[in-house]
Amino acid sequence: MNQRFEADYLIETALDPRRAAETMAGEQSSGTFLRLAGETDALKLRAAARVESLEELEARPAPSLPGAAGDCGQGWRRARVTLSWPLDTIGPSLPNLMSTVAGNLFELHAFSGLRLTDIRLPPAFAAAGPGPRFGIEGTRRLAGVGAGPLIGTIVKPSVGLSPAATADLVATLAGAGIDFIKDDELQSDGPACPFEDRARAVMRVINDHSDKTGKKVMFAFNLTGEVDEMRRRHDLIRDLGGTCVMVNLNSVGVSGFLALSRHAELPIHAHRNGWGYLSRHPALGWSYTAWSKIWRLAGADHMHVNGLANKFCEEDDSVIRSARAQLTPLWSDNPCIAMPVFSSAQTVLQPPETFRQLGSADLIYAAGGGILGHPDGPAAGVESLRAAWAAAMAGADLDDWARSHPPLARALAQARGITS
Repeated sequence: MNQRFEADYLIETALDPRRAAETMAGEQSSGTFLRLAGETDALKLRAAARVESLEELEARPAPSLPGAAGDCGQGWRRARVTLSWPLDTIGPSLPNLMSTVAGNLFELHAFSGLRLTDIRLPPAFAAAGPGPRFGIEGTRRLAGVGAGPLIGTIVKPSVGLSPAATADLVATLAGAGIDFIKDDELQSDGPACPFEDRARAVMRVINDHSDKTGKKVMFAFNLTGEVDEMRRRHDLIRDLGGTCVMVNLNSVGVSGFLALSRHAELPIHAHRNGWGYLSRHPALGWSYTAWSKIWRLAGADHMHVNGLANKFCEEDDSVIRSARAQLTPLWSDNPCIAMPVFSSAQTVLQPPETFRQLGSADLIYAAGGGILGHPDGPAAGVESLRAAWAAAMAGADLDDWARSHPPLARALAQARGITS
């Protein structure tokens, strides 16, 4: 029996949903807007997509998106649909998988809403893609953090610091006991802060700190650029003794990311900036569960998932679903698990609920103001976050825990003052 891959969608249409789903299947496989002589029954049996399931939902009184075919008199009908395709049509190719499950169907006239909610792939994709080479275990080993979250932060201001000023900030954070630091996604290789100069200055500080303390801070350097540039930058970080690199996924695309990940010898911190234009409308785009599977297969070791009570528009339930997805194996013999990264206005307030809902501390917890803005300085900021996570994992009340952890008490008072 030929292997097939599947994709789930939420659709909205003025047509009969079954007819609309058949239109999707035809558009994304062997069909076109009219039957051609070459589209024989034998060819369709061999190559066509098919509708595996359809569950109709409650209709809407108005279309979610413009440009769809007119109202059929029954409102705008919604359904959950699963399509499948034979693997033989594309092989285990991630770029062509994206073209197939998320191609022209988003602009079909039949739909006033269409969202890709999940994908399921045969094991052939595991053999073809590099997958996360470090993931949770390798990241913990390189960062020297055996249990609990990696406490991290982002270089701020995002841009404007010189290489020397960046290194000075890293020295402060390393001295504060931090586990992980990352470039902001806006900082890569501008004339004001050239990549090589920044890398050498930062790694000098990190290596000196490691020589003195035995702890090497993991710094994710933003490599984003053209393929040859990214490979060259990766090799520089590797040769300087660095332990992590970072890429802006939407900026380099799947093929660019694959070209780097197949070359890489360091963990890849995958940043999702731009995610909102793929997801913000609930009737259009991707779910993070589906989208992130592509990048895990392509070799992402860390995946950003936003954070609870974040500064963006994403709801907490969506954040937790995204994080759980990173920790959910794709196959029993090849889990392809990435480490979720929580960020965006994270403080000492969110760890208890984050841990309760996720059920795991296998994550990077990145806080900017929650560390650098602590009333008693960055070291107290790091200590306060570690205490908040210790309380969360022990199932203890934060205020009770804070009675014996003064940095946490100060951070709680500050965070509540900001959010009140």
